[in-house]
Amino acid sequence: MSGTPKVLSSEDLSPSEAKWVTLKKLRWRDPEGRERVWESAERTTRGPSGIDAVAILAILRSEKNTFPTSTVIIEQFRPSVGKYVVELPAGLIDENETPEEAAIRELEEETGYKGKKVLQSTTLLVSDPGMTNANMKLVTVDVPFPDKLETFPQKLDAGEFIVKRVVEICKLSEEFREYERKGYTVDARLGHFAAGFELSQRLAKGQIE
Repeated sequence: MSGTPKVLSSEDLSPSEAKWVTLKKLRWRDPEGRERVWESAERTTRGPSGIDAVAILAILRSEKNTFPTSTVIIEQFRPSVGKYVVELPAGLIDENETPEEAAIRELEEETGYKGKKVLQSTTLLVSDPGMTNANMKLVTVDVPFPDKLETFPQKLDAGEFIVKRVVEICKLSEEFREYERKGYTVDARLGHFAAGFELSQRLAKGQIE
């Protein structure tokens, strides 16, 4: 039976039961030589590459300029925050897979779009270093179309409930305000990209005094 997803309960999880993450108690020495203690959440799935995951910025474009340059975003319920979250496509890196290969694979699985080539792959990034050692790369992928925008079926695993949406890149921030009114929240990686893009457009137009 279908319904609105929601968190049904919350309880402490013992380390022996945890499948994807674990908690660590870190002892470290600060710049003044004082020993301190820190709590950290760590992934247990990190492979030999030392990189946990990728987020994918897909550049959807028409070779005939039939539609504005766009990107694909996803919506999915995240139990950790108890809300639908608007995100970039993303996923963990498989063993013996490069971040760039993972980006092409995950983009097609989550959205149906197949990237033609990697345009950019960032240096290693962390998004919440005060709480976790989880890291990732942001990979930008070129998805060209000969003419009009097309859509393709997703290749989701069982238990994945992901809605994809194509949005003009220049209208991302506007879309986020509408999402906020609906009670959704925006993932920081996507939000930071949109804010930076919007700022760059204002700078280019001389709108910053």
